[in-house]
Amino acid sequence: MTLADAAKPDWDRIDTVLLDLDGTLLDLAFDNYFWLERIPAAYAAARGMTTDEARTALLPRFRGQEGQLEWYCIDHWSRELGLPVAQMHHDERHRMGWLPGAEGFLRRLASLDKRRVLVTNAHPETLRIKDGQTGVTRYFDAVWSSHVLQAPKENPVFWPRLRAAEPFDPGRTMFVDDSLPVLRAARQAGIGWIYAVRRADAPQGGEFHEIDSVAQLFSGRSRKG
Repeated sequence: MTLADAAKPDWDRIDTVLLDLDGTLLDLAFDNYFWLERIPAAYAAARGMTTDEARTALLPRFRGQEGQLEWYCIDHWSRELGLPVAQMHHDERHRMGWLPGAEGFLRRLASLDKRRVLVTNAHPETLRIKDGQTGVTRYFDAVWSSHVLQAPKENPVFWPRLRAAEPFDPGRTMFVDDSLPVLRAARQAGIGWIYAVRRADAPQGGEFHEIDSVAQLFSGRSRKG
């Protein structure tokens, strides 16, 4: 359905655009495959287990770190699992790719007089590999990994740290993400324009204006509730 007029981005009232990476610009299919298939297979091969046995053993360990900086840290998981996680990312980089409409949206955004900032929980090395495959960072004025700021985006302390490093007026800032905890933290931080990218595996519950693609921020189509 079409966005209500009050929900449409008023680009004259927006100075800064903060964008998430995975699930917003890049396809999460890579991450789902990597952590639910590739890592369990490698873990199983190293320990004489079946992949299903490895997956059963690993999923609780993954969930136990969810929402923490370690959840996103490939150095942490390399130590914990005894696997070369960064090298494995590099070996599977051909699976990394854009979400439909995302690159076109960034090209159009580049024509506007806005500061464009990539804000991601991705580990810097993961980001480097994904950027090497997609060239995503060339569309941004600045790039911030939560690992540099030492807090994930869902942690409220992330936002004042980001503002200290990358000054912006929250009321004149747009933020787009696919994670409900992150979106809630951004709302608590006073971000004026918030949009949730819909995911079939993580319903947003109608708390935020929902879009299927960042491209809809120019076409004016989304759904809330």
